[in-house]
Amino acid sequence: MNWHLYPYPFHKLFNPLFLYFSMAVRQPIICVVGHVDHGKTSILDRIRSTAIAAKEAGGITQKISFTTFPISILEEKCEPLLESFKIKIDIPGFLFIDTPGHAAFTNLRKRGGALADLAILVIDINEGVMPQTAESIEILKANKTPFIVALNKIDAISGWRRVSENLKENIDKQSSHVKKDFDTKLYRIVGALSSYGFDSDIFTRISDFTKQLALIPCSGKTGEGISELLVMLAGLSQRFLKGKLIIGKETKGTVLEIKKEKDMLYVEAIVYDGHLNQSDTLVVAGLEKPIITKVRALFEALPLSKGFKPAKSVTASAGIRMQVPDASQILSGMPFIVAKENIKKAELEIQREVSEAIHLDREGIIAKADSLGSLEALLILLRKQGIKVSRVGIGSITKSDAISASASLETDPLNAIVLGFNVEISDEIKEAKKEEKVKLLTNDVIYKLIEDFGAWRIEKQQDVARKKLESLTMPCRLKVLRFMFRQSKPAIFGVKVEAGILKPEIPLMKEGKHIDKVKAVQSEGKSVKEAKKGQEVAISLPNVTYGRQIKEHDMLFSELSEYEFRALKENKKLLSDDELKILREIAEIKRKEKSTWGL
Repeated sequence: MNWHLYPYPFHKLFNPLFLYFSMAVRQPIICVVGHVDHGKTSILDRIRSTAIAAKEAGGITQKISFTTFPISILEEKCEPLLESFKIKIDIPGFLFIDTPGHAAFTNLRKRGGALADLAILVIDINEGVMPQTAESIEILKANKTPFIVALNKIDAISGWRRVSENLKENIDKQSSHVKKDFDTKLYRIVGALSSYGFDSDIFTRISDFTKQLALIPCSGKTGEGISELLVMLAGLSQRFLKGKLIIGKETKGTVLEIKKEKDMLYVEAIVYDGHLNQSDTLVVAGLEKPIITKVRALFEALPLSKGFKPAKSVTASAGIRMQVPDASQILSGMPFIVAKENIKKAELEIQREVSEAIHLDREGIIAKADSLGSLEALLILLRKQGIKVSRVGIGSITKSDAISASASLETDPLNAIVLGFNVEISDEIKEAKKEEKVKLLTNDVIYKLIEDFGAWRIEKQQDVARKKLESLTMPCRLKVLRFMFRQSKPAIFGVKVEAGILKPEIPLMKEGKHIDKVKAVQSEGKSVKEAKKGQEVAISLPNVTYGRQIKEHDMLFSELSEYEFRALKENKKLLSDDELKILREIAEIKRKEKSTWGL
């Protein structure tokens, strides 16, 4: 075959040396990830010819779904391309997983890494790399999951026309200004991906798929590039997953979610290795201890998301639905295995997987999520920022979580927070929230949760540092008014706070000389703890006489020690512009007598 005559470098993938599998192989599991509304589900809709995206609330996938895509459909969809090469596909098809737009790899875990064998990272070619795109890239890298990039929505490029069924011809035949716009957007994304360490290019120009990341322009709306996307996935699967797709003897799976239909609870899961039979005994991991249960009824997903059919047995990779006695106790994202003889050994094995995934610190914040996969995704991103986590959980934030977080209020206030990814705050905590004085932060968009947490942490750090400064005398400037209520013992008179904050017990100076310490501050006849800039209040000084040491129009400053001055200067980011200005004025006054004061 003259591979070089065809415009696509698929011969680099479909080398006959790699098409031989001597053992039974499973479908590669393909995860579709990316930013909200970049078209993940619309691409799958085009592949499976459904209209799920239009039914989703707000056009955002609300729950993980899986799609079995058998070899027969693959060959039908890609017939022109496959015939050009006379290629026989040796994988049995694909199992696609469409993740919610608000989550990165939620529920998609197995021992040793991500559940997905390959991933499609969907990027809107018109918008480029967005926050959740970056988040997905980081988690794909952390899990060492190979992926390709679907540059979706080429049809939305201004002036774009579909002039050929062949993607390369279609791109080449666009008008010059459209082609220029396409190239500009393409290379903007190439540049963005390079910042994450990827050498990428449009797939037609790649000579070595082991060194470059393939970009496939496509449209979930018009179907352009979808056949090329499928052929690329098949080629990459056969080229790079040889050996990894061989079905083993041990049955392994991951719970995706628990669904309720007609008062019946079902466990929806993926079997990613081995064979699962009806009546098998399952060992399902838990956060504290595993659950032993039995498969009462087994259903296998029909091709192209067309529901489920009863099954006596299923073989990996398969999307399944099960009825089990303890469904209500099973948590989303948990791994499971079939226990054949030694149940105790199976319990230790499956629980080890969770303990390896969830490493906790002695001290740190509390993190909650809706599934094990969500929790791991959250932990990956937190740890990347050096955030320690001391306690985790799956499900709503409870009063117990708030009480646990409150233990950090004295030791480290920055840990007095509960983060909740895609979970609710339970009703019982609403009163406790005020009592415990801990921060409860939730969001169903993981990158937004991390962003909000970062902002809270900066604000909290400043509050904590500011409280430490409160033990120091703070900069303050007062103007003495003509209102005198008592001349001496103590002298009580009016002042205007021109800058800073006035508090009782601060020492005052005039022209660099110590005057007295403020005994009390009153506003409208009542004692107050502080007075701010612009306020006119009365102060009492026990050791001065109004009219002698203190006169109308005098300017009084808070008197700082050199230690206090240096401490405030080191924390100048926590001071207001007014306080900084007064600090400089105090230094100038003090240095008239001692030139090295505060240095």
